[in-house]
Amino acid sequence: MKLQDKVFAITGGTQGIGRGIAEAALAEGAKVMLNGRSQEKGDRALADFDAGDRAVFYAGDVCRQDDVEGFIEHTVATFGRIDVLVNNAGGAKDLQPAAQLTDDEWNLVMDWNLNSNFWATRRALQHMLPTKSGRIINISSVEGKQGKPVFTAYVAAKHAINGMTKSIAREVGTEGITVNAICPGLVITDIIKENGPATAEAMGMSFEEMVALFSQESSIKRPNTVEEVAAMAMLLASDAGAGITGALLSVDGGTASY
Repeated sequence: MKLQDKVFAITGGTQGIGRGIAEAALAEGAKVMLNGRSQEKGDRALADFDAGDRAVFYAGDVCRQDDVEGFIEHTVATFGRIDVLVNNAGGAKDLQPAAQLTDDEWNLVMDWNLNSNFWATRRALQHMLPTKSGRIINISSVEGKQGKPVFTAYVAAKHAINGMTKSIAREVGTEGITVNAICPGLVITDIIKENGPATAEAMGMSFEEMVALFSQESSIKRPNTVEEVAAMAMLLASDAGAGITGALLSVDGGTASY
């Protein structure tokens, strides 16, 4: 994976899957712009990376269009270009059965997952198209390939991300730009630990029972790891991944049927 001096912009990059992708990219010699809401978490991640000026943090909320577009522009202003956009930020807070799902939660899930992805992609493409080079990697979910009770808003957003991935890939396929989605299965990240218990309660079970249920749905009978998702991202970001575009690539231990 020859990623020396490639410039990555990663939303939600201070913890979980985003942080794992940042660590893998830095190990391959890349430069990384991280986004997150917490300056404290950003500073801690940079200290842990110990990558000098190859890693920079930009504080912003991906639910705000101005913050997302500012993040892309700051990446270009700092490093001179953007080679790889990883739309990683996403999640949910108060998932409920559809009859009880609030407008506020629906809108939050759409902004956090789908709209942030579009805002970042649109602005990044404005820099990638003139250079006829770029990689866009959307972190979708196994839930973008199936349905699950209580996860309605999240499932809808991830299905939309998958459709957007395939459509934009068709638009820019002859311009040296690839657009792909990684669809992880359950990965025990900080946000899952924070918000998972409430979702499990809405499903009528404990957090531990929910993790066991999702694990049993897979062929490997365990959650996936951050490192497994990051490895796929490194392939898609590299020259070796130039022939892969418009793909919805599962890293879910065999959970999804396609």
